Amino acid sequence: MKNNIQHIGTLEGPLLIFGGVYSNFQALERLMKIAKAKGIPPSNIICTGDIIAYCAEPEACLNAIRAWGIHCIAGNVELQLVNDEDDCGCNFEESTRCDLFSKNWYPFAKANLSVESIDWLGTLPEFIQFNYAQKECFVLHGSYDNTSEFIFKSSPWASKAKQFGQLGVDVILAGHCGIPFYDNQEGKYWLNAGVIGMPANDGATAVWCLELNDQQGFFDFDFQNFAYDHLEAARLMEQNNLPKAYAHTLRTGIWDNCDILPSIETNQQGLPLLVKC
Repeated sequence: MKNNIQHIGTLEGPLLIFGGVYSNFQALERLMKIAKAKGIPPSNIICTGDIIAYCAEPEACLNAIRAWGIHCIAGNVELQLVNDEDDCGCNFEESTRCDLFSKNWYPFAKANLSVESIDWLGTLPEFIQFNYAQKECFVLHGSYDNTSEFIFKSSPWASKAKQFGQLGVDVILAGHCGIPFYDNQEGKYWLNAGVIGMPANDGATAVWCLELNDQQGFFDFDFQNFAYDHLEAARLMEQNNLPKAYAHTLRTGIWDNCDILPSIETNQQGLPLLVKC
């Protein structure tokens, strides 16, 4: 898959941004209903990648995303699947719990996707760029230089500022790290919608997305969480012999481990998220 940027022009009206479906069809189905109820058309909806991961219904999620007709970039899991790799590409440290679990869920996902679905993944861009409320916006997964890079609220602003400089944009919409946050400095906005396929390690089973608004021409954003049938998603994971620890996370809102987290985010485990602009 080429390192490509898809330019989609100028968007207007409410935008729905989400990521990390993680093969969780119950969460995706609920989000689709929310978007319909809000009247947000597919042309104003963007997924930040990792449609596929931990949960039990990879093919159903891909089919739903394709039929929905939204904008979507490839996350590291999609890139690995297209390239027929044997791991998820997250670069977990060897023998950590995340590494061991990925040796279970990634082969399951790979074995339960049709050839047609993997071919479709190969058509996804790695990045999307568009103009919104007089700001230039850029969608990426981890970072521009490394799709698998974990960037959090506590990550140094200097590393984020470097990417704004590289890209010449005002807003970066990111995914991958699993926890919603924003960082707004120097007139630039780094926004991470979080993921819908797993809770945000905050002790709640609801999951997160992001809505952008351009009322009266001004740029505004609002993080939102929503409930879905997490018990069914957990049951299906266990039925398919996927990691029980991740099924437990769906039921409790607490991650099995904090291997990927910086110390600040680790210390926030189980605390309610206050993501306000």
